[in-house]
Amino acid sequence: MCLAVPGKVISVSKDSAEVDLGGVVYSAGLQLTEDIAPGDWVIVHSGYVLDKMDEADALKSREIFKELSTVTQ
Repeated sequence: MCLAVPGKVISVSKDSAEVDLGGVVYSAGLQLTEDIAPGDWVIVHSGYVLDKMDEADALKSREIFKELSTVTQ
């Protein structure tokens, strides 16, 4: 199973963006998207920014990931 993770763009260079993925800053490629700017909320998968996303949806997704990480079997 593959998961894409929501994050907030901190900075942008020519081919990559520094993205805050809930406290972890990750460098993600921008080859698959256009018009990404600092402050944008994006979805990251396999090292690449796939698309922009709405802030409310991003925060809701982060909360779900947080809840899932506390589930034990």
